[in-house]
This record gives sequence, structure tokens and C-alpha cells, in this order.
Amino acid sequence: MGGIGVTHLDHVSVLITDVPRSRRFYGELLGLREIAPPRTFTFIVAWYDLGGMYLHLLLKPQPDTISPRHFCLHVADVSAAREYLRQHGVDIEETVEIPGADRFFIHDPDGNRIEILQWKRPYDPATDGLYQV
Repeated sequence: MGGIGVTHLDHVSVLITDVPRSRRFYGELLGLREIAPPRTFTFIVAWYDLGGMYLHLLLKPQPDTISPRHFCLHVADVSAAREYLRQHGVDIEETVEIPGADRFFIHDPDGNRIEILQWKRPYDPATDGLYQV
């Protein structure tokens, strides 16, 4: 096998415009664990540990362009997550089904799109997939 020897996805970065507001959303509402970013950074960033993968929030003066781009957070109980977020006033965007999964989208305070997903069974590309041209 060729390529560069990728082993896994390390982190995802998203733009934010208000650090305290984003800390409330990601840390308090979603329950992510914030860790200290590198001491060598001379810019403002908040880092969250997702169990060996990381989410980096980069402070910028303007939010990112709204688009279908997103990152996905896997949860143990998607129904409980959906209800919890609804109870906390977060809009739920239902979406196209993926065989073997239950999922939905939310947006952070800056409009960044986040998928919340639970696999009910392993994805099987041989039976669940379809190549598109």
C-alpha cells in the first residue's frame, strides 16, 4: 500500500469569534474536556481532548463561511443526546439516514456544523454502500 502512512485523524479545527461563549457550548453543554494548548502559541485557541483525537477552536474576527462542512461526534446514546440538546434549546437538524446509524446535526454559536452520531452496527460498504459517479 502506498501513500504517506496515515494512521488516524488527529484533530479538527473550527473558527470561533467568542471564546467564553464557545467554552460554554463545547465544555459545559457538550461536556468536552478542555486541555491546555501548546505554550508556544502566540494566538488564542481552545483545545479539547476527544479521547486521543482533538478539537481546536481558533479565535478569529469573523466566523467561517456557513457550508455543509462539519465534524462528527460519536455518542453512546444518540436518542439521549438528541433529547438533552433539545431541552437545552439547541436546534436539531435531522438528515439522510446512513444504514446502521442514527444521526443528526447541530450548529455551535458561530454556525459551525456538528454531526452527532451513534453506530447501531458496523457499516458494511459491501451492502450499505453505493459508488457514485
